[in-house]
Formats: sequence, structure tokens, C-alpha cells
Amino acid sequence: MLPELDMKARYLVFFLWLILPLPAFAQDTFTILFLGDSLTEGYGLEEGESFPDMLSDRYAAEGRKNLKIINAGISGSTSASALTRLQWYIRAQPDLLVLSLGANDGLRGLSVDALKANLIKTIEFAQSMDVKVVLTGMLIPPNYGPDYTSAFAQVFPDLAAQYQLTFLPFLLAGVAGITELNQGDGIHPNLEGTKIVADTLYNFLQPLLP
Repeated sequence: MLPELDMKARYLVFFLWLILPLPAFAQDTFTILFLGDSLTEGYGLEEGESFPDMLSDRYAAEGRKNLKIINAGISGSTSASALTRLQWYIRAQPDLLVLSLGANDGLRGLSVDALKANLIKTIEFAQSMDVKVVLTGMLIPPNYGPDYTSAFAQVFPDLAAQYQLTFLPFLLAGVAGITELNQGDGIHPNLEGTKIVADTLYNFLQPLLP
């Protein structure tokens, strides 16, 4: 009877191995959610060429399989959609939110106060869900006058200070205004410009990643 009991024990161990949680030393997934507009989505680029895609490819090449990237960029979106979209994506349990909205608010001359209020609601919701928030700043052309342009730009550092956020002053640093790094509209980075944005974010996010 001893061999029979031994076989039963083996089946029991195998069954427990299948159903029990992985041990504590297993590598957990760290999810980064990029919530943005056409700049994040990769407008005008081929599939897989957005800066979130580039970061995902770079992490994979480094063997950092625990890092998961979600590209939640939607072309044309303003800050008004930020909270609703985050409430939907929260089911993915992001660990880090890279919040990059506001460019379309500024280009359309929308209320700076509304922009700030929308971002505040989004930041506060993320923090209430224990999601670390990174805020990227944005600058716009002076189409609506210096007062509006200045007030718009100031929203981002003010919120970063108020909520103690890790802050990247300008998402398009080294790319904006440089013809050869942008598409024909002069707004969206081309492939080479997107590589620079991806490099900027890679270096910027490194200290925040496991």
C-alpha cells in the first residue's frame, strides 16, 4: 500500500501547485498607464511607433518582462475626458500613471480653470487608488495672447507642486518647433521626433520603475 499512498501524495502536491498563489519571490507585473491625446496615441505614425510602444520594446529588449505598458492615448481628447477614462482603465490596476493631457485644451483656447479642475479630479482619483502619478507639462503657441499662454503653461508646475508629483516640464522638449522632427502639421512628432520623446521618458521614468 505504501507505493499507492506515495502516488496520492504526489497528485496532491501537483494539485496544490496548480491552485495556490505564486510564491512571494515571483516577479510581479508593474503596469504603466499612459493617459494622453494624439501625442501619446502616435498620430500619423505606423502601428507600434508611438512612444509608449517604443518604451515597451526597449524594456522587452532589456529583459524587463515585469513592465507592462498601456497606451491610453486618444487623438483629439481634452482634459475633460481624463477622469472618465482613468476610471475605466483602473481595472487594469496601473501602478504608475503618466498623465499627458491638456494640449488640445490649449490649442482650442479652452478654459484654463476647467483644465486645472479636470486634472485635479484625475490626480486625486489616481492617488485615492494608490496609483503614483507622473505629470508631463505642455506649452502652446501664443495664438491666444501672452496672458492665456502663460496661464496655461503654469497649470502643470502648479499642480505638480500642489500634489507633490514627479514632473516632466515639457513632453516635447527637444522636438517642438524643429521642422525635421515633426510631421507636416508642425505639431505631431515624426518617427525621429518620437524617438527623442521616448528617450526623454525612458531616462525620466527610470528612477520610478522596479
